[in-house]
Formats: sequence, structure tokens, C-alpha cells
Amino acid sequence: MTDQPVLRTNRDDGLTTLTLNRPDKLNAMNVPAFVALREHVDAIAADPLVGCVVLEGAGRSFCAGHDLDAIADGEHPPAKNFTPETIDALEALPQPVVGKLHGHCFTGGLELALACDILIAADDTKLGDTHGQWGLVPIWGMSVRLPERVGMSQAKQLMFTSRRFSGTEAAEMGLVDQAVPADQLDATVDSLVAEILANSWGTNRIDKQLLADSCERTRTEMLLHERSSPHGHPDDMAARMSGVANKKPKA
Repeated sequence: MTDQPVLRTNRDDGLTTLTLNRPDKLNAMNVPAFVALREHVDAIAADPLVGCVVLEGAGRSFCAGHDLDAIADGEHPPAKNFTPETIDALEALPQPVVGKLHGHCFTGGLELALACDILIAADDTKLGDTHGQWGLVPIWGMSVRLPERVGMSQAKQLMFTSRRFSGTEAAEMGLVDQAVPADQLDATVDSLVAEILANSWGTNRIDKQLLADSCERTRTEMLLHERSSPHGHPDDMAARMSGVANKKPKA
């Protein structure tokens, strides 16, 4: 491991992996980690060679949350809303983003995970929103993204109690999309990524933007918006359609 707080690795097939790299701190987020994450996210957003992103943590955990030592030290980000806007930028990436959760995923770490499109967790992952335990309040999106995932009533219960729960329980409440045995986590994420990358990257980008658009419009408005093809068509549409046509049996 290097001393870089977030690592980016690229595969030839279009997968980019972002690894939170403060294992001695259970990947708790501080200002340098957010600065590094933002630089990577901004670069990935403009990179046509990336078809899918995986966000993971090095060592024993995904992310234990906001680094409490950094809070105590009065650490300041480059701008007032830099940290929540970095999580917003992660959520807004045009590529599908898969969160790969293991070990600990608490509070700010959970807020970070909730910006991913799909969450796969080891069944023994420990998750929870512990803002209340520390007398803190969410500013990275918990009050919006958690109820979007689990519903308002369940979100209130999790936030009011600071309850910890397992990856299996998270899957049962719909917080994560799948929980698997820890020794199957890598293979499960790899299989999912392969399915995503086999699809048209252009379609995936447009689908993701349309789904984001739907949050800002009424149902009727969104139906009209979708049918106008506001984001155009994938560059590989003709090639893919031609390939399908060429595979059809001849009469």
C-alpha cells in the first residue's frame, strides 16, 4: 500500500476501482481523503474508457465514517461544502457505481456508500448511522438517501437509535442490494461488473441520467421527458443492432 488516501486502478475491460486507503484508520474519511476522492471522481466523469466503477476499502473495513480525530483537530476542507459535494459528485458519475462493503460501514461511511448505485455487502459487515451517539448531525446526505433506500419509518428508527446491524439485515431491509458470505464478495462483485460492462456503456449512462431526471419531475412529466430521448442514443447502437440482425437465422 502507498500513502495515498484513495487509490485508483484501471482494468483494460473498462472497470475502474477506487480504494479508500487508510486501513490503519478503518478508512475513516479526512480532508486529504476527500480531496483525493474528488480528484479521482472528476477525472472518471470525463473518461470515456471507464464503463463501471467499484468503490471499496482497503484492509479490514469499507469505511468507519468521518475521522473523529480530524474533527477534533478542526480540519477544514478546501471549501465550505466540499465534502458533501464530493459525495454528490460520486452519485452523479455517469458510469454505474458499485459499492463493495465489508468490515465496518458506519455513519459517514454509510453516507458515502449510499451515493453508489448498487451495494453488495459481505453478510458480516457491520453497518449503522451513529451520528446520535456522538452528538453529530448528518451533512453528507443521510437524511435524503437513507429514506430513499429503506423508507422514512425505517430510516427514522436507524437514525434515532444508532443501531448497528449486519450485512444480512441490511439486505433484508433493502439498504444493500445483496449480502453474501465474505469469501464470496469479490467473486459476486466481479460477476456483477462483468454483466454491466457487457451491456452498452452508452445505454447505461443514459439510463442512469434518466433515473436521476425522474427525481426532479412528476410522473407525467417524466413519461414525456423520456420519450423525447433527451440524452440521445448510444454511440454503439447501430453496431449492436447490426450484430443482432446478422445473428438472425436466414429464411
